[in-house]
Amino acid sequence: MTADDALFAVPTSESSSEDDGQASGPLAVRMRPRCLDEIVGQGHLLRPGAPLRQIVDGQSGSSLLLYGPPGTGKTTIARLLAQAGSRHFVPLSALTSGVKELRDVIDGARRRRKGAGRQTALFIDEVHRFSKTQQDALLNAVEDQVVLLVAATTENPSFSVVTPLLSRVLVLQLQPLADEEVGILLRRAVSDERGLGGTVTLTAAAEAALVRLAGGDARSALTRLESSANTAASSGNAEIDVATVELALAESTVRYDRQGDQHYDVASAYIKSIRGSDPDAALHYLARMLVAGEDPRFVARRLLVHASEDIGLADPSALQAAVAAAHVVQLVGMPEARLALAQATVHLALAPKSSTMVAAIDEAMADVRAGGVGVVPEHLRQGRYAGAGELGHGVGYRYPHRAAEGVLAQQYPPDPLIGKDYYRPTRRGAERALQGRLTNLRKLVRGS
Repeated sequence: MTADDALFAVPTSESSSEDDGQASGPLAVRMRPRCLDEIVGQGHLLRPGAPLRQIVDGQSGSSLLLYGPPGTGKTTIARLLAQAGSRHFVPLSALTSGVKELRDVIDGARRRRKGAGRQTALFIDEVHRFSKTQQDALLNAVEDQVVLLVAATTENPSFSVVTPLLSRVLVLQLQPLADEEVGILLRRAVSDERGLGGTVTLTAAAEAALVRLAGGDARSALTRLESSANTAASSGNAEIDVATVELALAESTVRYDRQGDQHYDVASAYIKSIRGSDPDAALHYLARMLVAGEDPRFVARRLLVHASEDIGLADPSALQAAVAAAHVVQLVGMPEARLALAQATVHLALAPKSSTMVAAIDEAMADVRAGGVGVVPEHLRQGRYAGAGELGHGVGYRYPHRAAEGVLAQQYPPDPLIGKDYYRPTRRGAERALQGRLTNLRKLVRGS
């Protein structure tokens, strides 16, 4: 069991010692869900009829791989699976277990099934850290249902788990908790006797700050709440406000609402700083969004748009940098993805700027909407079907590769658009070199 998932551990009949520790442990441990209905979040997996609900209710024996960030309930689900059908629960961590330990567990599972008819639920945390050999050692046991495998990973399993194992399990993606779900957990911890027992109150502003700082991680939210409660108690206060949270965490609770004005204002300032070639201001607004818990995928999407909207061919590598950052966000996640986002931010801020792509495509689309389309020239039409030649389709087409320069005079646009220029490169960055090349190409292609 990892620290991140300890919040969601559900005690079984074999974990009495764990129950004893739960009564006096940290707040996140004391507030562990005890039954399925206490789990907050993951409604897409736990609703009636969903695959996970069927497994928990003992209606299905499929092994599964839980893919999601820390603090989303992977260990909870694993223990609930162990409870269903009185399965024997065995946890392993890929950080500390090797092939020998794995085979010992599988051998024990075979003996248990043969002797007592009892299936073993094997929970492997951080399964992406298992080598290919270790993952291969699971294949037969999973396929023969010697064990009900419940593997957990924070990495994209398509890149970190071998294909034969993926084909034998049901992959379920757990999502970070929504803000309102984290709020539910905080309010429950404040009032519940297992938590703070109503000894303190939490202001709405302080709750909002804790929600933002948690970033969808339930354990993080409860750990910060406990620290804030201890700070309030040491000061003789029975109320946790924003000042108490900031004092307890030594972290500014940035005023930022992902659905409100701050979201749009900061995002707008971020893009305008990049457009204005000010990397320092852009990094400030990036940090402001990330510290406030903004979804890094939102930031990555803004970079993708900006790379073509404000830079384009003035620096063709800008779009590549933005795409690479988006991939890092998807494959690695936070907090490491902040580095890729920062790198792309600075790259785009320092890049020469050009809005020619916006002007070119918008002007072309405006002409199309205004009826400036015309028919496709016959020599450009598809000519590889019976009867095409008789219609004149494809007849007279000249293959550019047969020309010495790979370019030859030929009509490409419809008649109404002959001579129409949409792309007009600037003299900034890489577009400077494109100006002369484009002028020469147009002369050759248009025969002028």
